[in-house]
Amino acid sequence: MRTPGSSAQTTKPEESTEPGRPDGAAGPAQAGPTVHGLSSEARNLHWLLTNLVEEVTGILSVAVVSSDGLLLLSSDPARNAERRPAHRPTGPRGSSADLATIVSGLGSLTLGAAQLMDGGSVKQTVVAMAEGSLFVMAISDGSLLGVHATPDCDMTVVAYHMALFVGRAGHVLTPELRSELRQSLESV
Repeated sequence: MRTPGSSAQTTKPEESTEPGRPDGAAGPAQAGPTVHGLSSEARNLHWLLTNLVEEVTGILSVAVVSSDGLLLLSSDPARNAERRPAHRPTGPRGSSADLATIVSGLGSLTLGAAQLMDGGSVKQTVVAMAEGSLFVMAISDGSLLGVHATPDCDMTVVAYHMALFVGRAGHVLTPELRSELRQSLESV
């Protein structure tokens, strides 16, 4: 796991030797739906999401949600089963769409609160619960990144890696890419 300030060399997503796996390594190439047949920008976002889930200890599930509340990209909570004790929750009941709904609702609520309080834009929301943590961070154009994590996660490390994801994903999350990501989820 990389921590703030560490310098780890990463392979650029464009250098993929195996479709959907930017580093060209064998094994599962993506979180969520298949990335074969997607644009390079969509594959890069899948790669960034996979890295977030695999490199940050304590993350249970992740969802990227559009400004209208639709799920664009998600992790598969079952992929992290081996990293958490059996008594830990696996994420919101149901599907990744449940996490998307929660993230969208919380994002809307905090945006409304910020407007009422003349607080400016909401950068991050953290909900610390007895059995987990929920982080919501703005990406761009109203899109949100939501992370459900264990209660004992290092919140600063989770927030740092979320900020890295947002910095890398925000400029490529165009309306065309959002549409492509939605269609790829619908075709699964």
